[in-house]
Amino acid sequence: MKIAIVVSNLEFGGAQQQIVAFANAIDTTEHSLHIICLSSFVPLADSLQSTDAPVHVIQKRWKFDISVPFRLYFLLRKLNVDVLHGYLFDAEIASRIAGRLARIPVVVGSERNCDYRLKPVKKRFYDLTRNMQDWCIANSYAGARFNSRLLGYDDDHYKVVHNGVDTERFRPSSQQLSRQELDLPDAVPVVGVFASFKAQKNHELFFRAAELLVHEFPNLKLLLVGDELYGGMHGSGEHALMLQQLVDELGLRDRCGFVGNRRDVENIYPACDLTVLPSRHEGMPNAVLESMACGVPVVVTKVADNELLVPDGEVGFVVDSEDVNGLAAKIRILLADRDLADRFGRRARAWVEEKFAAPVMADRLIAAYGSMLRNSRERRN
Repeated sequence: MKIAIVVSNLEFGGAQQQIVAFANAIDTTEHSLHIICLSSFVPLADSLQSTDAPVHVIQKRWKFDISVPFRLYFLLRKLNVDVLHGYLFDAEIASRIAGRLARIPVVVGSERNCDYRLKPVKKRFYDLTRNMQDWCIANSYAGARFNSRLLGYDDDHYKVVHNGVDTERFRPSSQQLSRQELDLPDAVPVVGVFASFKAQKNHELFFRAAELLVHEFPNLKLLLVGDELYGGMHGSGEHALMLQQLVDELGLRDRCGFVGNRRDVENIYPACDLTVLPSRHEGMPNAVLESMACGVPVVVTKVADNELLVPDGEVGFVVDSEDVNGLAAKIRILLADRDLADRFGRRARAWVEEKFAAPVMADRLIAAYGSMLRNSRERRN
């Protein structure tokens, strides 16, 4: 198959990381892949391991640049692809329009989240172009159900392909060496959060839970990996400022290490005794897979498919969303019982290798594309 993926940019986001993981896992001798970005901000392009998955840039010059679908159309005519897959709103709308103009056999959308509020103007664009999309691939069952309710497609419009992680890149390594690189003492408890500074990720819940633990763990360190979105998109700039104010209000400043976006997160997970993802809503979070692949147990909130991703009480814990006391209690258990945390970490690594390795995801995504393409050809015949 000839596949083209269109995405808003290649920043340090979950969707973008999955595109890179897919590109690095597929056999490009059997399938060709082109990645098309609507922004020249492509830091993750450096993570692509093969030149057989080239990156093209169609620069979106302003928020509603109506020339993008037509410039995309001309590129697609040259590439002659079988499957066109759009990730994120602007890329998905452009793919729908350009895909139909170029008569691409299969035009696919994405759902990477659930339980969010969609702006009316975006809903209008989705409605106007609804018949230009053939299928939607969601990275969670919860996301597929949510998208169906939101946009009114039937259940058979969706295929679910869970995220995958590069288990060679993300693997257990020395906690001592990892902490040395971050200037963290060996003996102190360290809890990490790997997430962009946006309201969805709910860092506030984590900070309030940490406040309940500092008297019991006086040397507790909080490691924050991530930053606001590119250009402060979606209010993330203001949200990041609010989080900094909250840290000061709770008296946690001296305990926090803010390291920003990092290309080497695989070297940072092992510094943590556990990681936390306290999201208000999710699709299927990469950070949880990456942490478990590194042998670091997790505590997550009960949203989307997290209960499928994290078997509760086996590789980590799942707590109710917004339950600050419940979150603090589960963090306390793993910090107080090092043997339990180690067992969880070993099981987490084995679980990810079996169910969520990048080649597993790539094979499932290729199978989904193939099924769609066969279906499309049968309909035309």
